[in-house]
Amino acid sequence: MGFMKFNEQQLAEFNRLVARYPEGKQKSALLPVLHLAQESFGGWLSEEALNYVAELLQIKPIEVYEVATFYSMYHLKPVGKYVFEVCQTGPCMLRGSDNIIQYIENTLGIKPGETTTDGLFTLKTVECLGACGYAPMMQLGKHYKEHLTKEKVDAIIEECRKNAAVNN
Repeated sequence: MGFMKFNEQQLAEFNRLVARYPEGKQKSALLPVLHLAQESFGGWLSEEALNYVAELLQIKPIEVYEVATFYSMYHLKPVGKYVFEVCQTGPCMLRGSDNIIQYIENTLGIKPGETTTDGLFTLKTVECLGACGYAPMMQLGKHYKEHLTKEKVDAIIEECRKNAAVNN
């Protein structure tokens, strides 16, 4: 294995996650272990990180790749400090998510899958986030931003910029 390894604290968390499942069923811990790896290795999952997870769980790398590529919550390339995951499925589209996506593209100068040059924002379009009654909506970290309008998007961008400036 290369240079990518969990530190002692992360390894303890890995062991805690795997211990939730019966012996021989360590693959069941894959989702939370991928979250741990993503948090531990810079906010995204490189090929090396995916291989490391496979090695730790004693499963085939393809089993890890299948899961990591299926779920939009895992980032397979570097992302900005703030990831705007805008729902693009039917109910959100009917309520104008396509206009919100286009507005974010124009405001930040990026397309879905891209990150701003300052490294602050990444735009992703995702499938249903289960908040159809609050459309159009997006996920920002662990928080849902609902009933989006251009004004609300502007306020979210402004808040993120302020937070980034304070935390630097």
